[in-house]
Amino acid sequence: LAVAALALVPTPIGVGTRYHPPSAVHGTCVARPLRVASRVHVELFANRRVVIIPAAIGLGGARFRFGRVTTARCRARLWTTDPSGVVSFEPGATLGDLFAVWGQPLGPALLASFRGAVRLYRNGVLSRGDPRRVDLRGGDELVLEIRGYVAPHRSYRFPPH
Repeated sequence: LAVAALALVPTPIGVGTRYHPPSAVHGTCVARPLRVASRVHVELFANRRVVIIPAAIGLGGARFRFGRVTTARCRARLWTTDPSGVVSFEPGATLGDLFAVWGQPLGPALLASFRGAVRLYRNGVLSRGDPRRVDLRGGDELVLEIRGYVAPHRSYRFPPH
């Protein structure tokens, strides 16, 4: 029971702009529906704190209701509609594509504005190599960590489309 209780302790969200990077859309943005896509869940941690993945990454002219994007003028190959870490994407997308569309740096020693060795876990298993080259697969849970360790989740229960 004690181990299960520890797993339920939330990781604090980091304070300041470094932990709350703004959304952006870099690259091609075309008029397409928001809901038809594969999804991956991405979690970012720096210094054992959550880094927020904001709503409206990859969306131009986004309109919000209760913090969630309801419509957008256009979208990129990858996009977010809320700050939950759920990323919708078109086939052939990589983790590097997400960060490029977002306008945030990513590399083996760089995660957004944080420097240090980046660890990537796919479905709870440590993945070696350059995180930019990781192919996105529908239903996966991706956890990226830098400068500290937070036990990675193995899965994520996606909400209905």
